[in-house]
Amino acid sequence: MDLLQVENVSKAYTGHLALDNVSLSVPEGTVYGLLGPNGAGKTTLIRIINHITAPDSGRVLLDGHPLTAADVDQIGYLPEERGLYKKMKVGEQALFFAQLKGLSRHEATRQLKEWFERFDISDWWGRKVEELSKGMAQKVQFIITVLHRPKLLIFDEPFSGFDPINANLLRDEILRLKNEGATVIFSTHNMASVEEICDNITLINKSRNILSGNVEQLRRDFCSGRYSISYDGDPQTLQDTLRPLTSEMLLEVDEKGQQRLDIKLAEAATLHDVIAKANDTVSLRSLTPAMASMNDIFIHTVKSAELPPLPANN
Repeated sequence: MDLLQVENVSKAYTGHLALDNVSLSVPEGTVYGLLGPNGAGKTTLIRIINHITAPDSGRVLLDGHPLTAADVDQIGYLPEERGLYKKMKVGEQALFFAQLKGLSRHEATRQLKEWFERFDISDWWGRKVEELSKGMAQKVQFIITVLHRPKLLIFDEPFSGFDPINANLLRDEILRLKNEGATVIFSTHNMASVEEICDNITLINKSRNILSGNVEQLRRDFCSGRYSISYDGDPQTLQDTLRPLTSEMLLEVDEKGQQRLDIKLAEAATLHDVIAKANDTVSLRSLTPAMASMNDIFIHTVKSAELPPLPANN
């Protein structure tokens, strides 16, 4: 069952289309990655889901009904721009936000003490927020976000400012929350984190949803029929020669200046055909099956979306 559904949502600001007919579905009890380059539209979508702003068209459903302001209490949001009051004491501020979310002071204190101990920040309860490091303040805000156990958690770049040890701690907590039934939207640029914790993803680029699906299935699908060709010779001639045999091509140059052509076989083409044609055109160094990471898929999909279409074959 889907906890959240975004249906054909568009949003424009003066001179800028922030979201263009975006749709996605977030299954209940999963971690859902929201990916995309800076300025792609992710933050606008998150603001709409949080009922901070409204779409120009389309709608958002939470638990099967149109999202309303009353549903915000069921959403926990950790924005990329942190928002703690610097002059307040840490524990006092955490209690304040917990009570705003409906917890009694007694219950909030009990739960906060447990979380502070788990995150090894108990000694900071009586210190002012302005004395905290960026990572320490982020731990506090993470706790405040999840304390009231909302149905939907939204984390925008949650690992920003964390060293690897604390990033692992936060990752483990996100997975623990998922295992306890929470549904998580996870907005990030960190593709390694996506592979570790996300069940499904949507990739937004230039205001549009250009890729959605299950992470493992996307990786399997991406690798099918994909190869990387390393060679010496003229790249344009090789591309022209292989175009009838491929459905996708992307020219790459590695850090050593070596040329590589990433291809996907056309439906009727064989690997033997590709090798034979390539050998007649350039000097092959290697041809290897693609081993796709989410980073590969991210870069390839964004670049492919920006390329002009290949000319039709005569």
